[in-house]
Amino acid sequence: MAVLIPQTIRTERLTLLPLLVEHAREMATVLADPALHRFIGGEPDNAPALLARYRRLVAGSPDPAVSWCNWVVQMDGSLTGTVQATVTDGGTTAEVAWVVGTPWQGRGIAREAARGLVGWLAGHGVRTVLAHVHPEHHTSAAVAAAAGLAPTERWQDGERRWELTVS
Repeated sequence: MAVLIPQTIRTERLTLLPLLVEHAREMATVLADPALHRFIGGEPDNAPALLARYRRLVAGSPDPAVSWCNWVVQMDGSLTGTVQATVTDGGTTAEVAWVVGTPWQGRGIAREAARGLVGWLAGHGVRTVLAHVHPEHHTSAAVAAAAGLAPTERWQDGERRWELTVS
């Protein structure tokens, strides 16, 4: 399988930029609100920790059968969040996730970014898109639905699996 490499994705209002290590300092501020971890646990990374994490992500998966695709979300020249996809199964399955910094929430950014991501993945051969959403995270469920995913009866680590089969 060829490694899937993130490319710039443009939507109506957003630009999804392939993640660079240099994004870490600004993103540490964007993602600094502990409330962003309410459903996923943990706490925000400081700039040095995020820098180290971004170095690992940009280096790519150590498994050649897995592509780590990560983007920062830019709106009006400011970074506002991230979207990501872990692509497996010969490039046909992607597990996606998104996060938008607290100051930018409520503007439809996550929905637009997730739709852009899913469209890009479908255009690059992905046929199954998955997300795992905490049952009390209604906003994230709305983002998954807006991106075309539907809830399933499958659960993993207390989160419901959402799925889209691309035709």
